[in-house]
Amino acid sequence: QVQLVESGGGLVQAGGSLRLSCAASGRTFSFYTMAWFRQAPGKEREFVGSSTDSGGSTYYADSVKGRFTISRDVAKNTVYLQMNSLKPEDTAVYYCAADRSLKLFGPDPNPAPSLFGSWGQGTQVTVSS
Repeated sequence: QVQLVESGGGLVQAGGSLRLSCAASGRTFSFYTMAWFRQAPGKEREFVGSSTDSGGSTYYADSVKGRFTISRDVAKNTVYLQMNSLKPEDTAVYYCAADRSLKLFGPDPNPAPSLFGSWGQGTQVTVSS
């Protein structure tokens, strides 16, 4: 598996934007399914979105569709989560996850966190009202 390091979290007002980055180690980044999860205080970790190993398909949770976008830069071994129109309910610790064996298929996958073998340390996103 790979080592993942997130960055880009912070405090933003409702309606604002943030871009999270997840840098992955290793030279086989393009073979991994990448995903973002988040966990708010007192709640379970929930799926936000994912990018297939080829980067050709992305999936999003209903709560973020139309507002969040996942992209990956293979040359930089980095996956991004662009978050627009942020809401207070988006406040959480955001985690990057990766797995080489996991394959996701549409239309609306909702993979469990346990399916991913590699995790970053998390980055805090706080949206004020």
